[in-house]
Amino acid sequence: MTDEALPLAGGPARPLELAGATVRVGTCSWTDPTLVKETNWYPKRTMSAGERLSYYASRFPVVEADSTYYRPPRPDLVRSWAERAPAGFCFNIKAYGLLTGHGVEPVTLWPDIKQALDEGSAGKRRVYAHHLPADALEEAWARFTASLAPLTESGHLGAVLFQYPPWFVPKRANRDELARLPGRLGGLRACVELRSPKWFEPGDLERALALLRELGLALVVVDAPKASGLPQVLEATCDDLAVVRFHGRADATWSSREATAAGRFRYLYSDEELADWAPRAKRLAQLASQVHLLMNNCYQDYGVRNAAQLVAMLAALAERED
Repeated sequence: MTDEALPLAGGPARPLELAGATVRVGTCSWTDPTLVKETNWYPKRTMSAGERLSYYASRFPVVEADSTYYRPPRPDLVRSWAERAPAGFCFNIKAYGLLTGHGVEPVTLWPDIKQALDEGSAGKRRVYAHHLPADALEEAWARFTASLAPLTESGHLGAVLFQYPPWFVPKRANRDELARLPGRLGGLRACVELRSPKWFEPGDLERALALLRELGLALVVVDAPKASGLPQVLEATCDDLAVVRFHGRADATWSSREATAAGRFRYLYSDEELADWAPRAKRLAQLASQVHLLMNNCYQDYGVRNAAQLVAMLAALAERED
């Protein structure tokens, strides 16, 4: 079939129903250059941004926007997502790195907030939240959450993802930081991915789960390389949302600073590895009314291929249960 014969999109993809829950499967990006430029997954190389989103939404009912981690989203961009997405489609938005303890390039800051940086950070390649006065940092939080208004108003916002770095370890200051999340978000649903294995050690795991439950924050379950030290904790800390992010199992590139984001997660799951997740997804569906399963192995078409395979497996499981 030629590109000209392929439709740009069909109807919007429907989520699955499993164990009484709504299960959405998708990927952590729909615009990665390796997917757009190095594969034929999109039927045309010259598609507009709106056409790509429409095509993606005809295949999967959820996506994670990861560009918002690198720089805060412009309100007009978020508005275009809300206007172009079909009813029922769901966006998870990755929080701006400044808000999760990561370093960001100064050029990505709002101009007036950039001016508030302390003198010691002038000329730094990356700046952190502690380089800003408290009022400027709180303003950054307010602007980030306000930028998501078009998605909340249209009903397209799933959750805001807060991915904390490995140095965000279980100590009082960081638990206090998590405790501030609900107030800063003003009612937006949030999920939390903890990249330090220390949160999952004996004595800390139950305390972490209890804190997330108390705060109404959804734990992000991870499928990650053994080198990460991160276990698969099949728990839901909210009764309305469980999230899984699949990072692949490439040990060699997990901590690499040389590889691109797509290169770090260059891993294609086998049928057997995905099949192991069918009962795990069912377990989460028994714990939460909404389940998001997101492939972060977004190298070329690996993520969309594995997402489609997982959809088929879960659909077969659901059919057998009917």
